[in-house]
Amino acid sequence: MLDLKFIRQFPEAVKEGARKKRIEVDIDGLLAADTALRALQTEVEALRARQNALSKEVGKASATDRPRLIAEVNGFKSQLAELEGRLRDAQAEVDARMLRVPNVPAAEVPEGKDDTENVEVKRWGEPRKFDYPFKDHVALAEAQGWLEIERAGRIAGSRNYVLRGELSLLEGAVMRYALDVMVQRGFTALSVPTLVRSQVMVGTGYFPGGEEQAYRTDSRDDLCLVGTAEVPVTALHQDEVLSLADLPVKYVALSSCYRREAGAAGRDTRGLYRVHQFQKVEQVILDVADAERSLEHHKAIVDNAEFVLQSLEIPYRIVNVCGGDLGAPQIQKYDIESWMPSRGGYGETHSASRFHEYQARRLNLRYRDAEGKVRFCHTLNNTVAASARMLICILENHQQKDGTVKVPAPLVGYLGGRTVLGKPVA
Repeated sequence: MLDLKFIRQFPEAVKEGARKKRIEVDIDGLLAADTALRALQTEVEALRARQNALSKEVGKASATDRPRLIAEVNGFKSQLAELEGRLRDAQAEVDARMLRVPNVPAAEVPEGKDDTENVEVKRWGEPRKFDYPFKDHVALAEAQGWLEIERAGRIAGSRNYVLRGELSLLEGAVMRYALDVMVQRGFTALSVPTLVRSQVMVGTGYFPGGEEQAYRTDSRDDLCLVGTAEVPVTALHQDEVLSLADLPVKYVALSSCYRREAGAAGRDTRGLYRVHQFQKVEQVILDVADAERSLEHHKAIVDNAEFVLQSLEIPYRIVNVCGGDLGAPQIQKYDIESWMPSRGGYGETHSASRFHEYQARRLNLRYRDAEGKVRFCHTLNNTVAASARMLICILENHQQKDGTVKVPAPLVGYLGGRTVLGKPVA
């Protein structure tokens, strides 16, 4: 969340940021609730001071005056109980309103209403031109006996799948390769829970507002399946004060991810592009509250993803995400969209975000600076590889005329030396 002091001081900047993101939020209502809360806090503190002073007088009072003073103290107690109840309600209102305030986007974020107005900033590789009728990933995989969609639907419903044989091995190879790349680049590997408490979803900025996209257990457990390892990894040090010597913290995690895809009916329904469950390698950085260092980290986490795509010979482009397509928590985001021949264009495969203190304030994630002052960390994250969409890219971009798939060089060692997957098919 934002610092309430910042909102009081710069309400118009916060309103403008929300407008740019196309997010409705009542900043004037928040400030009014904050004013009422502070007035109540002053009233409660004054009443407590009067009660404490009167309580001291009781001990010194004569037998004649003591009953009257005790009655007055008891009267203060009932007034204080009523005021404290109002104070709790007022605090809860301010807290709820604060969770709805979006982060202020960076000046570099372009104007725009949705993803159609994101701005391309880089393009790498040439989309392949086929001199034969190419197959999409579904047709190719089903011809090889690698993909079960109908049977998976009977098990788990639509937007689910089973990978068989070499395609299952390819998924494991891609994920392990992405993980190894990040470890070689200085990131610490984590295995994390994929069931987390709702408070952690709030802390990372997914709730409130994203509840419809999450799978949730019933109220007995109050747990949610994560849509990305970003959630448990970023929250790992919640309520802690990190040492300056330990920063930056760089983590990478491979996890299963679960998304309801609510509101996506009829969109990208064929194949593996928009599914409920997949594997993903995610990179997360926690560091000091320094805008320039955050910018450097943002570039670095994009570079990490680019290295993976380039080494797998997958053409891609990078877009600067516009305000209307930017989530509430991010200050800026770059999407990497990889070439998918069956789409006749690029499809999103990576999202690189920086948040400044927004997540850290919600998670109470702090560090002690060189002067000994406790401050909130800056956080960043980006995909390294998401299995389902990476499989689309590899199968479609590296398919051969006979229906087999050429294995990108970095994956050969992860596949027992295989350089080609599948058998020639008619």
